[in-house]
Amino acid sequence: MKYHGNLTNYKQMKKIVCIAVAIVASIPTLIAQELVRYQTPPQELLSLIEAPSTPSFSVSPNKQTYLLAYPQDMPDLMELAQPELKIAGTRINPSNYGQSNTRSYAKFEIVDFVTNKSTAISGLPSNGTVTAYRWSPNGQHIAFSVYLQNTIEMWVADINSCVARKVSENLNESLISPAFQWASDSQSLLYVAVCKGLHKPLSGELPLGPSVQHSAGKKTNARTYQDLLKNPTDEQLFEYYCISQLNAVTMDGQSKQIGNRGILADFDLSPDGNYILIEEIVRPYSYLVPANLFPTNFHIWNKKGELTKRLAELPLADDIPQGFNATRKGARSFFWRTDKPATIVWVEAQDEGNPKNNSKIKDALFSLDSPFREAATKLVELDTRFSGIDWGWETLAIVYGRWWSTRRAVTLAINPSQPNLSPKTLWDRSYEDAYSDPGRFITKLNNWGRRVLLTNKSKETLFLSGAGSSAQGDMPFLDEYSIGKRKSTRLWQSVAPYYEYFIDFLNPLKLQFITSKESVAEQPNIYLYTGKGKEAKQITHFPHPMETLKDVSKEFIHYKRSDGVNLTGTLYLPAGYKKGDKPLPTLMWAYPQEYVNASHAGQVKGSPYRFIRPSRMSAVLWVARGYAVFDNISMPIVAKDGKEANDTFIEQLIDNAKSAIDTLVAMGVTNPKRVAIGGHSYGAFMTANLMAHSNLFAAGIARSGAYNRTLTPFGFQNEERTYWQAPEIYNAMSPFMHADKIDEPLLLIHGQNDNNSGTFPLQSERLYAAIKGHGGTTRLVLLPYESHGYKARQSLLHTVWEMDNWLQTHLNK
Repeated sequence: MKYHGNLTNYKQMKKIVCIAVAIVASIPTLIAQELVRYQTPPQELLSLIEAPSTPSFSVSPNKQTYLLAYPQDMPDLMELAQPELKIAGTRINPSNYGQSNTRSYAKFEIVDFVTNKSTAISGLPSNGTVTAYRWSPNGQHIAFSVYLQNTIEMWVADINSCVARKVSENLNESLISPAFQWASDSQSLLYVAVCKGLHKPLSGELPLGPSVQHSAGKKTNARTYQDLLKNPTDEQLFEYYCISQLNAVTMDGQSKQIGNRGILADFDLSPDGNYILIEEIVRPYSYLVPANLFPTNFHIWNKKGELTKRLAELPLADDIPQGFNATRKGARSFFWRTDKPATIVWVEAQDEGNPKNNSKIKDALFSLDSPFREAATKLVELDTRFSGIDWGWETLAIVYGRWWSTRRAVTLAINPSQPNLSPKTLWDRSYEDAYSDPGRFITKLNNWGRRVLLTNKSKETLFLSGAGSSAQGDMPFLDEYSIGKRKSTRLWQSVAPYYEYFIDFLNPLKLQFITSKESVAEQPNIYLYTGKGKEAKQITHFPHPMETLKDVSKEFIHYKRSDGVNLTGTLYLPAGYKKGDKPLPTLMWAYPQEYVNASHAGQVKGSPYRFIRPSRMSAVLWVARGYAVFDNISMPIVAKDGKEANDTFIEQLIDNAKSAIDTLVAMGVTNPKRVAIGGHSYGAFMTANLMAHSNLFAAGIARSGAYNRTLTPFGFQNEERTYWQAPEIYNAMSPFMHADKIDEPLLLIHGQNDNNSGTFPLQSERLYAAIKGHGGTTRLVLLPYESHGYKARQSLLHTVWEMDNWLQTHLNK
């Protein structure tokens, strides 16, 4: 990734960030505060962290070529140090009106399926960063969003020449990313642009008055959001950066304005290109919720930008009822029907969005055909919340519904042309039950470049792909589904000792399709099946990126906790280690998950045949340092005896952890006095609780967690109840409240710019202070410019160094 700032500022900032990372520590051999330079971990870890990422794979709409997009690995900290405006729940780069800290790509290659010829895309600006790309519907072009220092440009590459050229500049991606969309004819694009000439409020201006909020008795059970508006100046800044102008641009760069400017939160061309669905944010704003819950107008424009239909003018949604099944009142989720030229569809809550209301019907789906002058048609009623739809043709669409409290998932087949007919239930199941998952229907791109159900010529058959979860692990599959019989027939499935999954069809009639295939020791590569799905040809040849892990032992471990719930985890042992050798220091890593059904909690998740490719902060890295690593261990929290799952959170957490340790000790691979536990986010919350309520671990590592649940009083993770409804649960689950019991070493790491709901950096700062105040051993590392996940090279290397030093210090005594 390139630095887009001033060169002098770059040198000054680089000097600053290379001097020190702010660390607060309480270790006997160290002073309380110390300036520590960014550190580099040992070579065994460094070589793994620096291994190149595998490129992403994307098939062209015409199925003639595919794109390899190589990600930009570990950007320099200077990229994260660029200006950032935190406002209305968004983070904006005020220099170029882009979203801050986006992912980026280093290079692109186009490969022909027939000749296997690979050609790099050239012409993209060397001083810019590509953050997104989109195929044209005909597969002949690719559009790119390119971030520069003071602007965002749109570039388009021709697939035949593989040369990119600029077609527009001054895109506004403050709310929409990427800020462009292809027209169905592949000859033009819509995009939103920065509005010049707006008055920018100055940060040094005196306020016109105090910041005032007023409540008049209306309940607003708002979750804990970050980066909200705080005062009238923030409101003006929000408008200054987010007001945009819709434009159309042709392939030769001819641009024209469409409609009026406004705070455009989204836009979407109708499939036939004659209309535009507009989502516009309007006043009054809120200081309690982010921009996506502000008052919003949904209108339809014609392609000239003239108002054709006022669909809905939704009020501020700061009064959504309590609970995960709750939603906003009235209409929501407007979108185009993909199999019709211009039919708008939306959802309306039939229970006022309140799951506690006594209403059998929860949601209803409505549609309205162009020119949008008739009454809307009700397509289907649901006794769950609407969660999605796959359009097929005039007489078939597949509707999905979910209900959180029961974990219920419903799949219905409807006839959109005869909505009076009752829907046919294809599946009614628990989405916790991975073993019964029938898969997802496969779609294709139609002539408008929109996704519709893939079927055979007679429209009697659909196709499904799924994870194929079972007690032996995931074995992905491809099925044929008879619409009339409502029955699936297996066409293909992954076979041990490989993990292989379906990507896309090239020719469904000939059963020619593409998969990704890997094994424990073989890097994932792309395969093309030709002869009726039985003959496979490898079409990519990505090398093994981590040769030092080739001889590492990987084993899927099955065990039980004391109440009989089945548990699993993946055990990694160092190369050359044999069972019967001396027990090893062990690092365990986990993330808790709530369940309403114990049998579902005990189902096997994942596959024993996945390639050993740890991410840059994965616990698996430490197998290269001689540790046993028990990764992704089961941490189910199950609702019992009519109670909520969290009512016995601590007890189940300890039972899960003890069962994992006992299993490895019985296998002879782990020294029970030299075990560390770690986790990120909710896994960090788990870690701190285990350190507070058990003596199972010699050390803990908690990254980017929340530790005081009174700071998230209107619910957290899968807890629906508020603090005032269940204060004893909030207090019992908050490790901050039990900091005096944390008497084993705990490493706390947090990004200083964490924007995840509830995980303020303050959470780690306060827990550190509480442990230190009670004489515990702890260390707090705050990473400058980092958010909930860490990106910069300096931050990643230093985080791994901190973790390694912590393990070496406290597990190798």
